[in-house]
Amino acid sequence: MVLILQTAGLAAAVVGLLFLLVVVVAVYQAIVIVDAYEKKALTVFGEYRKLLEPGINIVPPFVSRTYTFDMRTQTLDVPRQEAITRDNSPVTADAVVYIKVMDAKKAFLEVEDYKTAVSNLAQTTLRAVLGDMELDDTLNKRQEINARIRKELDEPTDEWGIRVESVEVREVNPSQDVQQAMEQQTSAERRRRAMILEAQGERRSAVESAEGEKQSNIIRAQGEKQSQILEAQGDAVSTVLRAKSAESMGERAIIDKGMETLESIGQGESTTFVLPQELTSLVGRYGKQLTDSDVQESAGLDSLEFDEETRELIGLDDIDEILGQIDEAAEMDTEQLEQEAEAVKSGDMPDIKSADEVIEEANEDDEIRPADEVVDEADVGDGAPADDREREPEPESE
Repeated sequence: MVLILQTAGLAAAVVGLLFLLVVVVAVYQAIVIVDAYEKKALTVFGEYRKLLEPGINIVPPFVSRTYTFDMRTQTLDVPRQEAITRDNSPVTADAVVYIKVMDAKKAFLEVEDYKTAVSNLAQTTLRAVLGDMELDDTLNKRQEINARIRKELDEPTDEWGIRVESVEVREVNPSQDVQQAMEQQTSAERRRRAMILEAQGERRSAVESAEGEKQSNIIRAQGEKQSQILEAQGDAVSTVLRAKSAESMGERAIIDKGMETLESIGQGESTTFVLPQELTSLVGRYGKQLTDSDVQESAGLDSLEFDEETRELIGLDDIDEILGQIDEAAEMDTEQLEQEAEAVKSGDMPDIKSADEVIEEANEDDEIRPADEVVDEADVGDGAPADDREREPEPESE
């Protein structure tokens, strides 16, 4: 009897333990915890019931199954694909697709494995897009390739509850032969551009040199013109000064000059001399001054004064002003002229006139009259020269 009771107690304890174990397992199976970035599809006896939201969810134990869906953006690598472009050039390319589960129910019910499905669809679409483009477009138009692949993926993935957020083609590589041909083409193009740039540089240098030489010649011509003007002004002033000096010479100076002439005549070998009347009268006046004889006085050789018109014509009253202008012109800054020449060669003085304009302006300027012309006009304004004027014949001395 005691044995039966002990056996019954042991069995009850085992049953209790089993029940407790079943309860623990049932509670564990009934509680499902869903993370914040996930959703889970619940099936009971294979039948879809609902989506479990993030947090703690109670489900029927032992007969329920859950399927997890990550609701974050996911990255799918598209394996390297080989394709033939429109111009029959083989290329290889790979890409990356960014997807996001928008409807977990569709992703669970409409497609078996949405990741595999999207990856395979992206591979075929990549090959199709590359095959519809030429080689140069596949290398240059990456954004267009990405947009076309995404557009092709949008429609089927919407039925699966998946949104394709972005597609990025990582590499597009032509075949090795095509790459070598492209490198040769690029090298030839670079050599051509280098030759063009070198030729343009030489032409530019020649043009700049010619322009600098041209402007230098213009400045040199301007300097020569200024020098000639100053030289002409100096000759004119010199002539005026000589005329003024001659004016200031008195009769005594003229007599001394005449006697020096007689002395040079007397030193000659000739024994016959022809003396003009003016010279004989000059000798007479000289003898009177030496001996105080009673030789009749004749008209003197007093110097003549220029009239007002002639003095104004030759600028006799403006000698100081002319000399001052010459001094100012002589003080031209040589360093400034050199700087202007350098600026012309470097192209910093676009306002410099051309040689034709400079010559035309030079022709329009007032011409500097030669000194001989000034003296001739002075003689005309005063009548006849002093030496050519008629003098009264001196009476013969007794």
